[in-house]
Amino acid sequence: MPPILEVSHLRKVYRQTVAVADVSFSLREGVCLGLLGPNGAGKTTTMEMAEDIIQPDDGKILYQGQPRTSSFREEIGIQFQHTSLLNFLSVEETLQTFHKLYHDAEDLNLLIQRCELQSLRKRRNDKLSGGQLQRLMLALALINKPKLLFLDEPSTGLDPQSRRNLWEIVLRIKQEGKTIILTTHSMEEAEYLCDEIAIMDQGRVIAWDSPKQLIKTHCRGATISLPKTAFRLDLERLPFSWQEKDGQISMGIEQIHEGLNILLNLDVDLSEMSVHTPNLEDVFIQLTGKQLRD
Repeated sequence: MPPILEVSHLRKVYRQTVAVADVSFSLREGVCLGLLGPNGAGKTTTMEMAEDIIQPDDGKILYQGQPRTSSFREEIGIQFQHTSLLNFLSVEETLQTFHKLYHDAEDLNLLIQRCELQSLRKRRNDKLSGGQLQRLMLALALINKPKLLFLDEPSTGLDPQSRRNLWEIVLRIKQEGKTIILTTHSMEEAEYLCDEIAIMDQGRVIAWDSPKQLIKTHCRGATISLPKTAFRLDLERLPFSWQEKDGQISMGIEQIHEGLNILLNLDVDLSEMSVHTPNLEDVFIQLTGKQLRD
């Protein structure tokens, strides 16, 4: 089977600003892809071109191996980062209104249950909390039984409990076989939900792989940190690279187990030890040289 979505050499320029320079990728059905990048990297513009909201200046997009037709928008779902709803409508009335826009819409009771909106049916839109509103927006994105789902920073601004709750709903949707593309500023969210990660910078995809493989490829070893007082020996005798900051000694090691054995043999006090193993944020900074929210 062809990829559900195939993007080839997309380019988009606004006056003298190149928003997307050259982006190509293909996405298999049933995969959750995370688009990561600093602000201005081109990920939102790439998403909007893939969603058929804006047209590329160059390049092509294939859906299930064919150019997109008018039916494309009937077969995708989009949860925008910001959407205005009619305040005076209830959650149930809002869902009923959107339900009538599609020829083959999802069963409303099933949708309400899936997005955990049972207790909110009669509540007005302007009385919803941030997490409740995001669950309603997700339900609206699913109302037409989409084969491909776009989520634009779905958990931005949510408290930790609401964010986790939304993640679990998205995870269940993914397990149903939906194909998902999401943008996020949360590395934890990307690692938790995504099968594949595309890191963008300056309008290009600069790395693409599973979260685990990206970490393995771009960041090796770990860092062990200890207070300087834990060392009885001359630090120059340490067989690792190390640096001192604010009374803490940080050592880069290849293998944690081997490094701990060496420190024990050197009679180093490990009682206040902390260990940092590489994560997706380390990969991001390594590749872009930027914090995610720059």
